[in-house]
Amino acid sequence: MRREKTSRMQPKKPKESLIVMTEIVLPNDTNVFGNLMGGRLMYWMDIAAAISASKHCGAPVVTASVDNISFENPIKLGNVVHIEARVTRAFNTSMEVHLKVWGEDIPQQYLYKSNEAYYTFVALDPNRKPRVVPQLTPETEEDQALFDGALRRRQVRLILGGKMKPDDASELRAMFSK
Repeated sequence: MRREKTSRMQPKKPKESLIVMTEIVLPNDTNVFGNLMGGRLMYWMDIAAAISASKHCGAPVVTASVDNISFENPIKLGNVVHIEARVTRAFNTSMEVHLKVWGEDIPQQYLYKSNEAYYTFVALDPNRKPRVVPQLTPETEEDQALFDGALRRRQVRLILGGKMKPDDASELRAMFSK
């Protein structure tokens, strides 16, 4: 796929960072119940999210945080895993990436949701120091909803990580005050 080169600091659209990664669940990927191990799925999700974040900023990235991952449905041995990742918001040097995961039983022609999560990545310069990333311009209603919620999710992450005082979380305060 050939595309024209764009400036790294021009705002980008969520679809420009969209990636879909597909894997098949093999015996070495499963637990004693024949289900995909959660740790293996998280590993694949981290790779997918990193590719998406790197596409957005055009630089190497490192994982800064992973939000709650709740498993809705197990993915069975022999099924296919589809991981969709895209950047939902860019801050100064960090980006939030939203992931959706589906399992697919190809013989039964059945696609089902497994889970979703948010990962945060920081872009690095050649000296491995944080670097500024392009902003994100939402296009669809879903893009806008994810974008709007990202600041609240970020403030929760910063509070839980001890990097922000709850009193400084303006977005969260606005949700709970009249």
